Amino acid sequence: MPSLKSLRMRINSVKSTQKITSAMKMVAASKLRRAQSQAEAARPYAQRMARMMASLGASVAGSPTAPKLLVGTGADKVHLLVAVAGDRGLAGAFNSNVGRMARGLARQLEAEGKTVKILAVGRKSRDYLRRELASRMVGDVNFVGRKSIGFADAEAIATRIVAMLHAGEFDVCTLVYNRFQSVIAQIPTEVRLIPAPLPEGGEAGGSASYEFEPDEETMLARLLPQNLAIQIYRALLETNAGFFGSQMTAMDNATRNAGDMIKRLTQNYNRARQANITRELIEIISGAEAV
Repeated sequence: MPSLKSLRMRINSVKSTQKITSAMKMVAASKLRRAQSQAEAARPYAQRMARMMASLGASVAGSPTAPKLLVGTGADKVHLLVAVAGDRGLAGAFNSNVGRMARGLARQLEAEGKTVKILAVGRKSRDYLRRELASRMVGDVNFVGRKSIGFADAEAIATRIVAMLHAGEFDVCTLVYNRFQSVIAQIPTEVRLIPAPLPEGGEAGGSASYEFEPDEETMLARLLPQNLAIQIYRALLETNAGFFGSQMTAMDNATRNAGDMIKRLTQNYNRARQANITRELIEIISGAEAV
């Protein structure tokens, strides 16, 4: 049986850990409110922007001068996976869920004879994917030390992707991230960015006919890069909200587990202390009887 001193040290150590996890839970909860509101506010705009691009692009998808961001390169050989995760840990399986989905998608594409390249966004995404897919990594982006993520950060990532596309470095681009659903649920999501998703059958949908000024291709050349940045920005906000929600849940569980451990250790300490007192009393009584 452990000594009383070692039990006291363990109890104090667990109590210190409990204070840390409790404080981290409170910090994550306070940051979650703002992050959740930002993610929810970005969804309608991003969804309607994507819908408008699909409807507008359906009419020019067959044109030989259609923008590459809309129709891609025309090939399906090289795939770029943009995996978005957090920069920090202590958030349960939040980061590893994105890593597993990206890894599974990469394995599936390679089994089909495709070439896979990976752009990791977030330090944990880079660390996870580098273990098994280091040779596929073409770069990484992280926001360590940043208090907040802005649209300019998404634009920088989008600009980098567009430059790679025009350089012929990939044919298809897919975004992988955790979509925030609730504090306890973040859903790993896969979204194709390039070529842009079009309505079923390539139809614009509906019988209405529109005339554009300037023409559709000119508008798409201007709006498609912006749409790409918006979809990436949405993924960054969803990831940020999901991270704090997952971290709050993980720290709450850790705090509860620490409390249970403290109870068990305290019981063991009391039993050991009682056993020591009983033994000392027996020794005293035995000594008195011997005299």
